[in-house]
Amino acid sequence: MMSFVVGFLAAVTFALLSPALQLMARTRGWSVGAVTLLAIAAILTHGLGVMLGILVVPQFQYWDAASIFGFCVMGYVFAFGAVYKSVSLEILLGVVDRPERRASLSEIIERQVPDLFQGRIRNLVDGGLVEPVDSRFAATAAGCKMACRVGQLRRAFGIGDTSLYDFSE
Repeated sequence: MMSFVVGFLAAVTFALLSPALQLMARTRGWSVGAVTLLAIAAILTHGLGVMLGILVVPQFQYWDAASIFGFCVMGYVFAFGAVYKSVSLEILLGVVDRPERRASLSEIIERQVPDLFQGRIRNLVDGGLVEPVDSRFAATAAGCKMACRVGQLRRAFGIGDTSLYDFSE
């Protein structure tokens, strides 16, 4: 039972450390990605939880602690991923932020969509996946390799073509 508590305490620590790391990265201008920060927080808090369990719990059961920790952390990561850079949620927030809490499709397209997609393009350029060539963008070798991997993962998960992206090889 105490091993489960240790796993839960490590997960709570992760849930407190993760947003603190994200905030520090933004305020200090770190170039570390949000997902990398989540991984760092997970590794640190898991290690601390295991050390706490070994030192405090006489019959520490690693897999009991790890199962609770893993479940809670994956729930956090899933929720984080659902709202992190979500175009749909950015549009919703833009509509809600207006005094009348409504916007026509043309307003959304003209005001929000260009900024959202320019931000996405900046991420791709900063990540070395595409590069500007004249007034267009071209996939780099790293971008082609990533698209191939994503296509393979989509097929492995049975996602198929959503008509939003084409990851054909």
